[in-house]
Amino acid sequence: MRLDGKVAIVTGSSRGIGKGIAERFAREGARVAITARGADALEAAAREIAAAGGTVLAVPGDAGLKADVEALFDQVLDAWGTVDVLVNNAAWGSPRAHILEMDEEHWDTVIRSNLKSVYLHCHRAANIMVDQGVRGAIVNISSFAAARSHRNMAAYDATKGGMEAMTRTMAIDLAPFGIRVNVVQPGAIHTEEFEAQGSEAAARRGQTVPLGRVGYPEDVAAAVLFLASDDASYITGQAIAVDGGVLAQLRSPQVDSPLPESVKARLTAPNANLPT
Repeated sequence: MRLDGKVAIVTGSSRGIGKGIAERFAREGARVAITARGADALEAAAREIAAAGGTVLAVPGDAGLKADVEALFDQVLDAWGTVDVLVNNAAWGSPRAHILEMDEEHWDTVIRSNLKSVYLHCHRAANIMVDQGVRGAIVNISSFAAARSHRNMAAYDATKGGMEAMTRTMAIDLAPFGIRVNVVQPGAIHTEEFEAQGSEAAARRGQTVPLGRVGYPEDVAAAVLFLASDDASYITGQAIAVDGGVLAQLRSPQVDSPLPESVKARLTAPNANLPT
């Protein structure tokens, strides 16, 4: 129960990584406020968390709209009186547009959804924590896009790079108040949107990953829990990649030289200790 008695807000938490984080927080004893634009999916997620014994508050809203963000924090304060942990997970996940064809509306929408949303939530949460003397934790969910590039996703990648620069600055600004701000960078994470593609597609995605598999929301949630807990009390302004080693490699296995036959033999040996 590493978050016993804590109040946490997780944005973009009706499904995928955000839902996985909220579920883990609830199992660790936190009272969790979940929020997303889709009210039906959000209520379904809340029912699942409650059925598992968690304490949850579902507040529909758009993470990039100030009025919705203010309403979220007001409801959390009315219900539980404080905020100890904020996780900024809400984002437009795959906004594709080549830079030659990207229009201003696309750029503005991605910036509002992925970066302005982080400012709005961090600004309100940090002020609550400072005013109440809470030594809180903020964890921003970035991507390996902050360090490496996606084709046709200049706006998205810019928001993730901006988020990480913003995180470092906030960590310094808030350190005198005992508030820690960190980043988790998910890699190839298998969420609901990939389920329809089947296990073979998941295996293909995993071929690019040094650990040999895709990740799951539970993998990301474990890292976020660590940074939100007192176990990370001396960590701030840092980024932890949960990517199976993707950022560590220069090139994907598919374009590198074939494995030596002696190594292939060890991979297929009956007692081979392989990742599952």
